[in-house]
Parts: sequence; C-alpha cells; structure tokens
Amino acid sequence: MTVMQSKIEERKEVMFTIKTEIIQRLNISRELSQIDDDTPLFGNGLKLDSVDATEIIVMLDKVFNIQVNESDEPSYMRSINSLASFVIVKRQA
Repeated sequence: MTVMQSKIEERKEVMFTIKTEIIQRLNISRELSQIDDDTPLFGNGLKLDSVDATEIIVMLDKVFNIQVNESDEPSYMRSINSLASFVIVKRQA
C-alpha cells in the first residue's frame, strides 16, 4: 500500500467513524449514505445546535482521544470533511 493509499484509507475510516458516532450520539434519523461529506453540520445541513456541538467535542475526546483547545479554529465543525481533517491533523501533532 502506498503512502497516498494509506492516507485515503485513514480518511475514509475517520469519516465513517464520525458519521456513525454523530448518527448514534445525536439520534439523527439518517443512514450513513444520506450524509454527504460536505453537508454543513449546522444551519440548513444536519441542523445541529450548540448542545450537539458539545456532544461532538465529547466524541472527539472519547473516540479519537483529541482535546479541543480554545485556540482551535472553530471552522473544524463546518462539515464531516472538516471534522475529519481536524482529527487527522490532531493525530499527527
């Protein structure tokens, strides 16, 4: 497996885990395939709220062992894709 293939597989795994956790933790009545990687988490997308954002932060800690700092740019919660990028960058730090 090449480095590029390895990174692609890692990203797929992270995105699958994030979607699964969001569906289960937030009781979203959608299937994995119904959540596009770029669907906004808030607003017109999944319509999450501030309580859901807190649950996502808890999920990042419990599932990925990632602690969110006040200095982290909040745009990581824009979509599944941005959350996955955040997780991958934090894992490498």
